[in-house]
Amino acid sequence: MMKVLLKQTVGIDVAQNELVVSLGRMDEEINIEVYAYKVFTNTKKGFSSLVSWVNKQTSTGTVVRYVMEATGVYHESLAYYLCSIKKQVSIVLPNKISNYAKTLDIKTITDKSASQAIARFGLERQLEVWQPPLKIFNDLRQLCREREQLVHQRTMLKNQLHAEGTSATSSESSVKRTKKRIAVIDLQEKEIREEITVLIKADKALVEKMKIVSSIPGIGSLTAVTIIAETNGFELIKNKRQLVSYAGLDVREKTSGTSVKSKPRISKRGNRNLRKGMHFPALATIRTDERFRNIFLRIVSKHGIKMKAIVAIQRKLLELTYILWKNNAYYDPCFDYCLVPSVAITV
Repeated sequence: MMKVLLKQTVGIDVAQNELVVSLGRMDEEINIEVYAYKVFTNTKKGFSSLVSWVNKQTSTGTVVRYVMEATGVYHESLAYYLCSIKKQVSIVLPNKISNYAKTLDIKTITDKSASQAIARFGLERQLEVWQPPLKIFNDLRQLCREREQLVHQRTMLKNQLHAEGTSATSSESSVKRTKKRIAVIDLQEKEIREEITVLIKADKALVEKMKIVSSIPGIGSLTAVTIIAETNGFELIKNKRQLVSYAGLDVREKTSGTSVKSKPRISKRGNRNLRKGMHFPALATIRTDERFRNIFLRIVSKHGIKMKAIVAIQRKLLELTYILWKNNAYYDPCFDYCLVPSVAITV
């Protein structure tokens, strides 16, 4: 007699170009089995092939849950596709999976073992069903990312213009065209800023939240929008530690017995747009806020590496946005937000 299945999961390790997939199931006696494995391309054609393969490999009598990590932006298209065809999806923050994988005593971490760990995690945990974010967060995120691309292009063009200006053989026509492209980018960026302003003004609650986040030293309106958009209003975030992990600013340290111990480093395994967006605000905060500047100087005096201190400030700023957002409170320079960093890191 075939045992009744309680759960079925699809564990997906998402990369930029591929989806590494493992299937898992749990029966009525709580026996867990990870029984199938395959790799698909991270494209719409790959999504369709993935779903067809899963349908053939799983039982129709039990709901199948697709489980994946929040790996920057690479998981988003798949998550939206699965929701559009009425599949159950759960998105898990990376630190949860990595901490769970340690309990499995996996000797070598590969894409396959990672997908197997995700499948098992989905079977053993009660996970929330993911829902696409509110349209306003999605729209703001797209606008912020478009603006970031334009800023990057403009920086490259300005560097090119500078090189042309210092060259003995510079071309006037080339310089003229470069200036025109910069002018077009300036105009497009202005349009994006205006669209962002209109979107936010249409939501009174979000206007107030923006004021709260922007009250933090170094956090301007564009940074506040980026944080809010990239976290979907902190939808998946339950605590500060999860937020730091989601941004890829969490500390990873490799140890093996008593002989192998690497320097602590930030994982960089998370939302790079959010992580990148915290760099310049951290520099501004160090210049303008005495408390953050003292933290910066203390870390530099201890380790002699400025980047360690800057990353620590990025983490604390990001944590502070979450605290104020959740408490609906403005930044108070006299209040102790537990800003003292506890771990020195290598970037």
